[in-house]
Amino acid sequence: MLELNFDPFPVLETKRLVLRRTTLDDANDYFFLRSSPEAMKHICKPLQKSVEETKELIYKINEMIAFNDGISWSVCLKNNNKMIGSVSFHRIVKDHYRAEIGYMLHPDYWRMGIISEAVEAIIDYGFNTLNFHSIEAHIDPTNIGSEKVLQKFNFEKEAYFKENYFYNGQFLDTAVYCLLNPYSNKI
Repeated sequence: MLELNFDPFPVLETKRLVLRRTTLDDANDYFFLRSSPEAMKHICKPLQKSVEETKELIYKINEMIAFNDGISWSVCLKNNNKMIGSVSFHRIVKDHYRAEIGYMLHPDYWRMGIISEAVEAIIDYGFNTLNFHSIEAHIDPTNIGSEKVLQKFNFEKEAYFKENYFYNGQFLDTAVYCLLNPYSNKI
Protein backbone atom coordinates (compact mmCIF):
# COMPACT_ATOMS: atom_id res chain seq x y z
CA MET A 1 0.00 0.00 0.00
CA LEU A 2 1.12 3.53 -0.79
CA GLU A 3 2.53 5.42 2.21
CA LEU A 4 2.08 9.21 2.09
CA ASN A 5 3.23 12.05 4.32
CA PHE A 6 2.40 15.67 3.48
CA ASP A 7 4.26 17.08 6.49
CA PRO A 8 6.06 19.29 5.78
CA PHE A 9 3.69 20.55 3.11
CA PRO A 10 5.32 20.36 -0.35
CA VAL A 11 5.49 23.80 -1.98
CA LEU A 12 5.96 23.40 -5.74
CA GLU A 13 7.36 26.04 -8.10
CA THR A 14 7.17 26.36 -11.87
CA LYS A 15 8.41 29.05 -14.23
CA ARG A 16 5.53 31.41 -13.37
CA LEU A 17 3.79 29.83 -10.38
CA VAL A 18 4.03 28.88 -6.74
CA LEU A 19 1.76 26.07 -5.60
CA ARG A 20 1.37 26.39 -1.84
CA ARG A 21 -0.88 25.34 1.00
CA THR A 22 -4.32 26.98 1.19
CA THR A 23 -4.81 28.88 4.44
CA LEU A 24 -7.59 30.91 6.01
CA ASP A 25 -5.86 34.00 4.57
CA ASP A 26 -7.07 32.72 1.18
CA ALA A 27 -10.72 32.59 2.24
CA ASN A 28 -11.83 35.69 0.30
CA ASP A 29 -10.05 34.68 -2.91
CA TYR A 30 -11.25 31.09 -2.63
CA PHE A 31 -14.78 32.32 -1.90
CA PHE A 32 -14.68 34.32 -5.13
CA LEU A 33 -13.80 31.15 -7.05
CA ARG A 34 -16.34 28.93 -5.30
CA SER A 35 -19.15 31.52 -5.56
CA SER A 36 -18.56 32.49 -9.20
CA PRO A 37 -21.04 30.90 -11.64
CA GLU A 38 -18.43 31.27 -14.39
CA ALA A 39 -15.62 29.58 -12.42
CA MET A 40 -17.97 26.84 -11.17
CA LYS A 41 -19.75 26.25 -14.48
CA HIS A 42 -18.34 22.73 -14.93
CA ILE A 43 -17.97 21.82 -11.25
CA CYS A 44 -21.07 20.12 -9.93
CA LYS A 45 -21.03 21.63 -6.48
CA PRO A 46 -23.32 24.35 -5.13
CA LEU A 47 -22.04 27.90 -5.24
CA GLN A 48 -20.77 28.94 -1.86
CA LYS A 49 -22.85 31.58 -0.15
CA SER A 50 -20.44 33.01 2.43
CA VAL A 51 -16.78 33.36 3.32
CA GLU A 52 -17.56 31.32 6.45
CA GLU A 53 -18.66 28.43 4.23
CA THR A 54 -15.36 28.74 2.34
CA LYS A 55 -13.44 28.72 5.61
CA GLU A 56 -15.15 25.42 6.46
CA LEU A 57 -13.98 24.04 3.10
CA ILE A 58 -10.41 25.18 3.87
CA TYR A 59 -10.61 23.38 7.23
CA LYS A 60 -11.77 20.19 5.44
CA ILE A 61 -8.97 20.48 2.87
CA ASN A 62 -6.37 20.87 5.60
CA GLU A 63 -7.85 17.95 7.53
CA MET A 64 -7.58 15.80 4.37
CA ILE A 65 -3.92 16.83 4.11
CA ALA A 66 -3.26 16.16 7.82
CA PHE A 67 -4.59 12.61 7.43
CA ASN A 68 -2.61 12.15 4.18
CA ASP A 69 -5.82 11.29 2.32
CA GLY A 70 -5.38 13.96 -0.36
CA ILE A 71 -3.58 17.19 -1.09
CA SER A 72 -4.60 20.54 -2.52
CA TRP A 73 -2.52 23.53 -3.52
CA SER A 74 -3.39 27.19 -4.02
CA VAL A 75 -2.17 28.40 -7.40
CA CYS A 76 -0.37 31.76 -7.14
CA LEU A 77 1.69 33.80 -9.58
CA LYS A 78 5.31 34.07 -8.38
CA ASN A 79 5.12 37.86 -8.18
CA ASN A 80 1.93 37.79 -6.08
CA ASN A 81 0.85 35.48 -3.24
CA LYS A 82 -2.86 35.89 -4.16
CA MET A 83 -4.72 32.62 -4.78
CA ILE A 84 -5.96 32.55 -8.38
CA GLY A 85 -6.85 28.88 -8.53
CA SER A 86 -6.38 25.46 -7.04
CA VAL A 87 -5.04 22.07 -8.08
CA SER A 88 -5.39 18.88 -6.11
CA PHE A 89 -5.23 15.17 -5.72
CA HIS A 90 -8.52 15.19 -3.84
CA ARG A 91 -9.12 11.46 -3.86
CA ILE A 92 -6.21 9.09 -3.36
CA VAL A 93 -6.71 5.33 -3.42
CA LYS A 94 -3.58 4.17 -1.60
CA ASP A 95 -4.23 0.46 -2.18
CA HIS A 96 -4.15 1.03 -5.93
CA TYR A 97 -1.50 3.79 -6.14
CA ARG A 98 -4.08 5.94 -7.92
CA ALA A 99 -5.24 9.53 -7.44
CA GLU A 100 -7.89 11.78 -8.89
CA ILE A 101 -6.77 15.20 -10.04
CA GLY A 102 -8.88 18.35 -9.89
CA TYR A 103 -8.29 21.99 -10.81
CA MET A 104 -10.00 25.33 -11.15
CA LEU A 105 -8.85 28.84 -12.04
CA HIS A 106 -10.11 32.39 -11.73
CA PRO A 107 -11.72 33.27 -15.10
CA ASP A 108 -9.43 36.31 -15.52
CA TYR A 109 -6.54 33.85 -15.95
CA TRP A 110 -8.13 31.40 -18.39
CA ARG A 111 -6.37 30.60 -21.67
CA MET A 112 -2.91 31.65 -20.42
CA GLY A 113 -1.54 28.14 -19.86
CA ILE A 114 -1.59 28.59 -16.08
CA ILE A 115 -3.61 25.47 -15.30
CA SER A 116 -1.48 23.43 -17.70
CA GLU A 117 1.64 24.63 -15.89
CA ALA A 118 0.16 23.76 -12.48
CA VAL A 119 -1.16 20.39 -13.65
CA GLU A 120 2.24 19.50 -15.13
CA ALA A 121 3.88 20.25 -11.77
CA ILE A 122 1.54 18.06 -9.75
CA ILE A 123 1.65 15.23 -12.29
CA ASP A 124 5.42 15.25 -11.93
CA TYR A 125 5.09 15.33 -8.12
CA GLY A 126 2.47 12.56 -8.18
CA PHE A 127 4.55 10.20 -10.29
CA ASN A 128 8.10 11.00 -9.16
CA THR A 129 7.60 11.77 -5.46
CA LEU A 130 4.36 10.08 -4.43
CA ASN A 131 4.90 7.06 -6.72
CA PHE A 132 1.38 6.97 -8.12
CA HIS A 133 0.82 4.33 -10.75
CA SER A 134 -2.00 6.30 -12.35
CA ILE A 135 -3.79 9.63 -12.18
CA GLU A 136 -7.42 9.98 -13.22
CA ALA A 137 -9.69 12.92 -13.92
CA HIS A 138 -13.49 12.99 -13.89
CA ILE A 139 -14.78 15.89 -15.98
CA ASP A 140 -17.93 17.36 -17.39
CA PRO A 141 -17.77 16.23 -21.05
CA THR A 142 -18.86 19.72 -22.16
CA ASN A 143 -15.77 21.24 -20.55
CA ILE A 144 -13.61 21.44 -23.67
CA GLY A 145 -10.90 23.46 -21.90
CA SER A 146 -10.42 20.79 -19.26
CA GLU A 147 -10.39 18.06 -21.90
CA LYS A 148 -7.64 19.93 -23.80
CA VAL A 149 -5.53 20.21 -20.63
CA LEU A 150 -5.79 16.46 -20.08
CA GLN A 151 -5.05 15.63 -23.72
CA LYS A 152 -1.98 17.89 -23.61
CA PHE A 153 -0.52 15.54 -21.00
CA ASN A 154 -1.57 12.38 -22.85
CA PHE A 155 -4.44 11.39 -20.58
CA GLU A 156 -6.58 8.82 -22.33
CA LYS A 157 -10.34 8.63 -22.12
CA GLU A 158 -11.16 5.48 -20.14
CA ALA A 159 -14.89 5.83 -19.77
CA TYR A 160 -17.96 7.86 -20.55
CA PHE A 161 -20.81 7.51 -18.09
CA LYS A 162 -24.21 8.65 -19.28
CA GLU A 163 -26.36 10.42 -16.72
CA ASN A 164 -24.42 8.96 -13.80
CA TYR A 165 -24.41 12.12 -11.68
CA PHE A 166 -27.51 13.85 -10.34
CA TYR A 167 -27.00 17.54 -9.68
CA ASN A 168 -29.25 20.56 -9.57
CA GLY A 169 -32.32 18.62 -10.66
CA GLN A 170 -30.80 16.88 -13.66
CA PHE A 171 -28.75 13.83 -14.58
CA LEU A 172 -25.33 14.68 -16.01
CA ASP A 173 -22.70 12.72 -17.92
CA THR A 174 -19.11 12.18 -16.76
CA ALA A 175 -15.98 11.54 -18.83
CA VAL A 176 -13.11 9.74 -17.09
CA TYR A 177 -9.53 10.19 -18.25
CA CYS A 178 -6.40 8.41 -17.03
CA LEU A 179 -2.64 8.79 -17.27
CA LEU A 180 -0.34 5.91 -16.37
CA ASN A 181 3.04 6.61 -14.80
CA PRO A 182 5.48 6.49 -17.73
CA TYR A 183 8.50 6.20 -15.42
CA SER A 184 7.73 3.02 -13.58
CA ASN A 185 5.93 -0.21 -14.16
CA LYS A 186 6.65 -1.73 -10.79
CA ILE A 187 6.15 -0.93 -7.12
